[in-house]
Amino acid sequence: MSPEAHAGASVALFLAHAVTLEEEAAERYDELADTMAVHHNEVAALFRRMAGYSRLHRDEALGRAAAEGDALPALRPWEFAWPSPESPESAALEYTHYLMDAHQALTLALAAERQAQAFYQQVADTTADSRVRALAGEFAEEEAEHARLLEDWLARHPPTPAQPKDDLDPPVAVD
Repeated sequence: MSPEAHAGASVALFLAHAVTLEEEAAERYDELADTMAVHHNEVAALFRRMAGYSRLHRDEALGRAAAEGDALPALRPWEFAWPSPESPESAALEYTHYLMDAHQALTLALAAERQAQAFYQQVADTTADSRVRALAGEFAEEEAEHARLLEDWLARHPPTPAQPKDDLDPPVAVD
């Protein structure tokens, strides 16, 4: 959400963003898992796990919305106030490759978590609504905790040495 959008954000509008942020993250991880699975890359399981976590977080946001008692607004894609064209926690496709290893996948996930944390923190810092500020701060801290967990995972999955720079058998599209 842009700073101008944050200022007047309601709890329902904030939670609509949070639900969509997590759903789109899960969908992206599912796409990545499917791609890795086609190429028999074991990183597919890691992306499936990340998709599951995103769905758990989406369900938490939906639970918060139910507790608030306000119906979430149905926003059209262009009505989301993301800081970039995609939702903040969608893993960046330009950094993926079907030969990526666990370290690369975790680095991608860490960047997505940090973007989500920055998004929530910006909402907390710029909103005029004290309830939105509290929720956004809580969500920012949760994303920061996810980032810390991913940093721990990264420490256990060092980069694969001697990654080939060229794919000697690249995928071919047959028309």
